[in-house]
Amino acid sequence: MDSKTFFEEVSKMRALQKDYFRKRDSIVLQACKKQEKLIDNEIDRVTKIT
Repeated sequence: MDSKTFFEEVSKMRALQKDYFRKRDSIVLQACKKQEKLIDNEIDRVTKIT
């Protein structure tokens, strides 16, 4: 994942998190967890490289 894509995915994650805390909707929570996992995996991948 390049830096622009990473930025976009983190921005999406934050929007989902904010939406979840406003609505407390289980569907939004699942989307949030999925997006957080994507970000965590990318951080792990880059950490192993550097």
